[in-house]
Amino acid sequence: MEPLHGTVASLFLGATGTLSKAAQRSLDFAFDGIVGDRHRGLTRKAWEHTDKQPGGTERRNERQWSAVAQEDLDQASQVLSLTKPLSAGDVAVNLSIAGVPEFSRLPRGTTLSFEGGVVLMVEEYNPPCSRMSKYVSECHEATTGVALGEADFIEASKFSRGLVGVVEVPGVVAVGEGVSVAPEVLPKWLRA
Repeated sequence: MEPLHGTVASLFLGATGTLSKAAQRSLDFAFDGIVGDRHRGLTRKAWEHTDKQPGGTERRNERQWSAVAQEDLDQASQVLSLTKPLSAGDVAVNLSIAGVPEFSRLPRGTTLSFEGGVVLMVEEYNPPCSRMSKYVSECHEATTGVALGEADFIEASKFSRGLVGVVEVPGVVAVGEGVSVAPEVLPKWLRA
């Protein structure tokens, strides 16, 4: 697969105790995540029913950042017939990237290399959760006048919720910055 190229459409930072994230012009990435974001840390507590470990177990944090395709947010907004389009911050995501097709399907090990030097590595898909879907239904209205159901966002964002991962090279990322997306390259000795 040839490297793909996209652009940082928007950036968001989330404080502890809230699901939404506030718009930023730039984000400062450290080796343990985004400075000032609630998901920052080398470790995190395992979540009941979604992690391999029992709930509350201290484990490696594979969610130091989250990203979604801007096109996928726009598509979910259309499917839900929202009066105001969803932003990455509305769905508790740090970055929206425009111009990378099938963004949510990028495999583990894929790197996102930003023009300013920051490199992020994909760990896994970021599945839509019921808590986020309920939050979207409470904070957004449909053009139809019909109230959104608590599970509507889960259905609208299935397989397009984005990715989470870790920081490989720290630094600052700004809105409008270009990003190159490259799959993991196996070492020569592993290639056929």
